[in-house]
Amino acid sequence: MPIKHPNLKLSRLTDALPAWTGDISPDDLHEICRQVHDGGGRLVALWGSDARLQSGGFKLHLVLVNETGMVCLNVTLSAEQPMYPDISQIFPAANRMQRATYDLLGIYAQEGHDHRKWLRHGAWHSGSFPLRKDFDAAASRIPLPNPPPEGEGTTVPSPAETGDKDKFYEPDDYGFVRVEGQGVHEIPVGPVHSGIIEPGHFRFSIIGERVLRLEERLGYVHKGIEKRFESMSLQQGAKLAGRVSGDSTVAYAWAYAMAAESIAGVTPPKRALWLRALLLERERVANHLGDLGYLGNDVALSFGLSQFWILKEQVLRNNATVFGHRYLMDKIVPGGVTVNLDVEGKHIIERECDMLEQQVRLLRGIYDEHAGMQDRFIGTGRVEPKLAAQLGLCGLAGRASAQAWDARVQFACAPYDKLNVQMATYRNGDVAARVIVRFDELFESLRLQSEILAKLVNEEDTPLLLEKLPGNGFGIGMVEGWRGEVLVAIHTDAEGNLTRVHPHDPSWQNWPLLEHAVIDNIVPDFPLINKSFNLSYSGQDL
Repeated sequence: MPIKHPNLKLSRLTDALPAWTGDISPDDLHEICRQVHDGGGRLVALWGSDARLQSGGFKLHLVLVNETGMVCLNVTLSAEQPMYPDISQIFPAANRMQRATYDLLGIYAQEGHDHRKWLRHGAWHSGSFPLRKDFDAAASRIPLPNPPPEGEGTTVPSPAETGDKDKFYEPDDYGFVRVEGQGVHEIPVGPVHSGIIEPGHFRFSIIGERVLRLEERLGYVHKGIEKRFESMSLQQGAKLAGRVSGDSTVAYAWAYAMAAESIAGVTPPKRALWLRALLLERERVANHLGDLGYLGNDVALSFGLSQFWILKEQVLRNNATVFGHRYLMDKIVPGGVTVNLDVEGKHIIERECDMLEQQVRLLRGIYDEHAGMQDRFIGTGRVEPKLAAQLGLCGLAGRASAQAWDARVQFACAPYDKLNVQMATYRNGDVAARVIVRFDELFESLRLQSEILAKLVNEEDTPLLLEKLPGNGFGIGMVEGWRGEVLVAIHTDAEGNLTRVHPHDPSWQNWPLLEHAVIDNIVPDFPLINKSFNLSYSGQDL
């Protein structure tokens, strides 16, 4: 058992992962979180649910992990005053999760120092909460004001002036932290950017070109995904899960399927599990190739961009040829997979792995020996291991700052328990370290693909596709995506319908670290530092 506490009784969640669940009261939350933190554990995810029809109140859920496994704590809160102790002083990564949970459910972290809205952006009334079961979308929507008559100004009357706060768009009064002093300036960037990247606002406080502080504000692409899950069947939910963050479609689909399979108490066929791992490693390779090209481009080495993207394009074309989709969407479903691999497809992947092994080693030598590139990489955007541990940096960025966590290693679900994954870690925590980890992980993924192809079960397994889940179920799935740990939690109602689905992206933990990584660097290095993390906007904006 990963946690011991007199008021906590744990039950095993699934055989696929070392995962347990247990119910506690708000009074025990701090003590248990402190125990996990002091033992070197981390917070993986935090969310809430409206359980008033089942238990008469709300629930706070959080997943904690240490070396022995992970625990989902379920904290029962009252319906009238759904409050719980703030845990952001123990796990700083909880801050934005707690704020988002309030925006969506009205569950309040007591004694927290930061209660600024995170997701709402004035899109619905401050007293309404979209993930409550009695939420009325039509009544809660804040309409934009009618355009003024031609020739008149566009000033929107305030609620105080009109006496009717429901008729007008609420002003955006987000309280950015201001840095003041002689020579200090602010540079606002976004939320709309010049490229096709998703929106996010970055507020730089600078002196000269040196960055004194960066503050982010995200949540501009809120899609209502968690609310949408409530009206979907299990199979429809699988398609939506794969679109939470499009560059991690395999990781999300597998985590969703794993959560559903744990509720149903079923194990997918062996061949399906091997194919899932093959798809996941191909997703990892494609993203690392793309990022290595972008990192070259950000230091004016357009040769790197063109060469790595030629390689990425070949991987994507092979995906389409062998599996029917460039980005492998909808290939993993609860109970198994929707694809197979024939002899010709196996040969295509084998030839691709041999080609990438040769080409990427050649390109790595060019990157390593390019003086101008290394001058920009080394020492830039550094996150010290101590800070990374304190703030919960995870995934490839965490491993570049000596955080030795990889779900394929510590919590190896099948078939990774038979693959002996070699974790790539580094200590310097700068752009150069994150590039090194990407190269090492790319080569390891090529090795894993070759091993998977050699071990892939030859006989045809009987497909096992789930259409319905048992009632009052709860399951968790966690997969090491290319960016880091992807977690999906599924709750079902008495009839087995999806009543709550929470997908969690590792970007929740890592966006705040980007604010620290850029301090004392120059403004022109921000795009390089940002790309070295390459975090998801939409993945943490549900």
